[in-house]
Amino acid sequence: MQRSFLSILLGLATAHAAQPTPVVDLGYAKYEGSVNSQTGNIEYLGMRYAAAPTGSLRWREPQQPQKVSGIQQANTHPDTCWQTGAGMAPVTPFPSRDGHHQKRDSPPPSEDCLFLNVATPVNGNGSLPVVVWIHGGGYMAGRTLGSEPDDLIHNAGGGVVGVSIQYRLGVFGFLSSQKVHDGGVLNAGLLDQRFALQWVQSHISKFGGDPSKVTIWGESAGAGSVLQHIVADNGNTQPPLFHAAITSSTFLPSQYAFNDPFQEQLFSEVVNGTGCSSAEDALECLRQVDVTTLQEANGNVGNSSFFGTFIFVPVVDGQLIPRRPTQILRDGRVNGKAFLAMTNTFEGAAFVDPGTASSVQVPEYLVNLFPRFGKAQVQEGTALYAKQGAPIDQAIGIMGESIFICPTYFLLRAFKGKGFKGEFAIPPAVMHKIVLSDAPPLFNNSTFINNFAQSFLNFAMNLDPNVKWDPENTVPHWARWNEEGVSEMLFNKTDSGEPVFHSIQTSGDLLERCDFWESVSEITAQ
Repeated sequence: MQRSFLSILLGLATAHAAQPTPVVDLGYAKYEGSVNSQTGNIEYLGMRYAAAPTGSLRWREPQQPQKVSGIQQANTHPDTCWQTGAGMAPVTPFPSRDGHHQKRDSPPPSEDCLFLNVATPVNGNGSLPVVVWIHGGGYMAGRTLGSEPDDLIHNAGGGVVGVSIQYRLGVFGFLSSQKVHDGGVLNAGLLDQRFALQWVQSHISKFGGDPSKVTIWGESAGAGSVLQHIVADNGNTQPPLFHAAITSSTFLPSQYAFNDPFQEQLFSEVVNGTGCSSAEDALECLRQVDVTTLQEANGNVGNSSFFGTFIFVPVVDGQLIPRRPTQILRDGRVNGKAFLAMTNTFEGAAFVDPGTASSVQVPEYLVNLFPRFGKAQVQEGTALYAKQGAPIDQAIGIMGESIFICPTYFLLRAFKGKGFKGEFAIPPAVMHKIVLSDAPPLFNNSTFINNFAQSFLNFAMNLDPNVKWDPENTVPHWARWNEEGVSEMLFNKTDSGEPVFHSIQTSGDLLERCDFWESVSEITAQ
């Protein structure tokens, strides 16, 4: 290429470094951003989009922020939401650009954490497409730090406005039971996300974004969140909050009804662990518990689940999520006009205990993962994976396909020819926890990194990854995925280290196993 887009931005940053950044008036607050000294883009970090969900607002719907006077400085990352389940929180699929990031101090945890970040290109003109990033972490961990909206601009050649959001996690965001239903709200973390998407609709035009061209994108639980918003309101959210969706490693664990015995048991464990078991109103008692006590219960209860599983997750609440997601997808009811999905070849590897390699028994593993499996489901599931290598490999296949890979195909089927599918297959770490945002990157090849990252943003800008802003992008024609032409794009490398991009056909055996998981979805609660 001639002069790179990044070098142009760096020149602009130098030229305009002394000039003040625009102040954006959100009605309840005025925020002044800052110029990223590395890229020249304008960042607004730590803008409040909802009131602090503390005290009486625990397990309540997110509320409008109170008005504040004066100009607020939006130049530091917000405090993170309280979290647990650490150790398997996935990272973003963004390429490593550590040299182009300003170093950030890691912010502390807080219950007052409903903030978002916006980045807008310094030379952006008119209304640009918007990409909203939802972080992963099993619905129990994660934050905006490390998933910079500035990266979205870079990978789009300056053609988007980037947003990243935080939401309540773990017991704070996903506590469920009949009592929570009656005295508060269910799926508080999802409601936070929806509130943030409504904020985007109301305010993103002030940052140069077009609210009618919003793509939501997430990885792992962030991708699972995208799935939830796709099926929200039976796939008919009005007015629409986005027009396209991207999932990187879709995450659909067991999603029980809000008052299922499993959820009631979890609620009891939290109540007992916080000294509220003798209270007349357990939920009101929990609202008065100090945050450190509640966080201790968050960790104790959250970490007690079967290896590799996360238990404070979305539930079927009868309102936002009226039915099991698989039911809604089977009916072809979706929010959004277009969809792109990326999975990794061995999604389950990070979530199966490697210490059980010599002892794991597949029938037992199936029941541990899905406790309501009966003899028939165990026999059929065991038989389907019997040829997938050693028992530990079969367990990895079961975890990866049932919870990550097959739900992706359920989404693709529901979008009826309006979706694209990709597979990330770089060895040896072909697993859920790809390390594309950490240094050194998994495959430090500029052609691969640019082609891979740009594919997501090309889709976000044009609803089609084949429409490219970068003439050096060499990904071949990417066909839409449909039941008749199950074609997907493979991202891989040769033994000699050359990048590989070509179309493959989805394995018929894999789709057969996915048919099994769909057939038992009532039992798996998906």
